[in-house]
Amino acid sequence: MTAPVIPPSPTREEYDRDYAAALAANGDETIFDRDEPISLIVEWLAQARAHEINDSNAMCLSTVDGEGLPDSRMVLLKDVDDRGLTFYSNRESAKGMQVTAKPAAALLFHWKSLRRQVRVRGRLEPVSAAEADAYFASRARESRIGAWASDQSRPLDSRAALEAAVAEQTARFEGQDVPRPEHWTGWRVIPDSVEFWRDRPFRLHDRLRFDRDGQGWTKTRLWP
Repeated sequence: MTAPVIPPSPTREEYDRDYAAALAANGDETIFDRDEPISLIVEWLAQARAHEINDSNAMCLSTVDGEGLPDSRMVLLKDVDDRGLTFYSNRESAKGMQVTAKPAAALLFHWKSLRRQVRVRGRLEPVSAAEADAYFASRARESRIGAWASDQSRPLDSRAALEAAVAEQTARFEGQDVPRPEHWTGWRVIPDSVEFWRDRPFRLHDRLRFDRDGQGWTKTRLWP
């Protein structure tokens, strides 16, 4: 097996050439004047949407299974406010069963174009049925049918079997609205800690962590 080619550490010349944009984007010290993290998450998400090629709201969701082994996958952030960060999925999927059994998670956003990342750790709570209904209704019809057709995370014999299930559900709901399946819902990550990271030359990065303290937040600047 041929070993993968791992890029070497950047040279001084490469830092000078490649980090000019990052310095312009990440040299603003005013981020350290923040008193809470949610507004900064919202601001960075808006900037990511203007720069990332696709899925600027993609985040890595990490949970643990019944044996305590970690599990990670990419999901899409669908809402963020002072209550937390919300995503949706199938309650009967692997992730759905894990977050139901152990309602805690970590999130990671990484925006390569901006050389930034955000890490979130916290507790999980299910969204209300009304919230789940509203978001489900906003999805494309084909995506709503897919939620009925897919036995998510379970073994699948073939692509043809999936296509047959989609065809069956398409016929089932022909001429009518596609309601939300009971097993399809959302969860909100309620942050206990949020860390912001900005790439700076020579690995002298910026790190800013917020930790929940009662109804407020404490703020700490971290060594890189």
